[in-house]
Amino acid sequence: MTTHQNQNQNQNENEGRDEGRGQHRIGSGFGARSTTDDVLRGIDLTGKLALVTGGYSGLGLETTRALAAAGARVVVPARRRSTAEEAVGALGTADGAGGVEVDELDLGDLESVRSFADRFLASDRPIDLMINSAGIMACPETRVGPGWEAQFATNHLGHHALVNRLWPALARGGARGGARVVSVSSRGHQFSDIRWDDLGFERGYDKWQAYGQAKTANALFAVRLDELGQEAGVRAFSLHPGEILTPLARHVTEEEQRAAGWIDERGNLVGTFKTPEQGAATQVWAATSPRLAGTGGLYAEDCDIAEPAVAAPELVPGVRDWATDPVAAARLWELSAELTGVNAFA
Repeated sequence: MTTHQNQNQNQNENEGRDEGRGQHRIGSGFGARSTTDDVLRGIDLTGKLALVTGGYSGLGLETTRALAAAGARVVVPARRRSTAEEAVGALGTADGAGGVEVDELDLGDLESVRSFADRFLASDRPIDLMINSAGIMACPETRVGPGWEAQFATNHLGHHALVNRLWPALARGGARGGARVVSVSSRGHQFSDIRWDDLGFERGYDKWQAYGQAKTANALFAVRLDELGQEAGVRAFSLHPGEILTPLARHVTEEEQRAAGWIDERGNLVGTFKTPEQGAATQVWAATSPRLAGTGGLYAEDCDIAEPAVAAPELVPGVRDWATDPVAAARLWELSAELTGVNAFA
């Protein structure tokens, strides 16, 4: 979600290995300026249950609003429960809305993940749509759990544990007509491949490379989950939502934002920033579009499947091959299962 230019130069520059796996535009009819309401027009989600992490702030809040307005019942697990209840309460109750409920979840705490999943599974409800929208970006070096780097732990490992613990509910959604899991990645994945020899940045921390690694992990998670889950009717996608200035950028100073070309000297947005309604559209499209039936494991942007990205020293449209590599995806899944102790497919 950034235009920061200091991507990791030490990664494999060989692009294009994903040809034949469907990583190409499909002519969705939507684009960068399409909104959540645009992509949901004519789609009735009545009777569907959606779970949206981070569904009370930024793009997540707009995602919650749009899905509920289309008839879905939306569950919003939140680290700050009172803040979340206030935010989703302000959405109102539009005619036909499915409603929103809030529960407690801290993705950086595996015990919190387990407790939330146990509570949800006790409700005996299927999950039809799951959008992993929560995350942190470019934060100062922070350690959580047993010393994990916070961006990788929160953005990836927490979601890995959550999806695997909720697998029975997702499989029930898959059996009753198909379920989708959407992993919100970013063009920032181009900052870094997975640092297999220094996953936790023990040899020097760079906040943008750490963000890039976490966003690459989000994309690879969808690749592997789709492979493992499709027999049960569960498909997975990842995506770049676009450039949107939301609370996600809380750790990026105004000086950094000016240097990156996000804002001018007066603090006004410049460039091609999207509104929250436009930014959330791609994750909502990936979760609900009939055009994606029977497919999965793909990376989207601007409400369409993205093209493979060319090798470049700056961030460019499309997805790098390291974020769609099924071998790397399988390796990351096994590593994540080892770290978290959770693997529904063991």
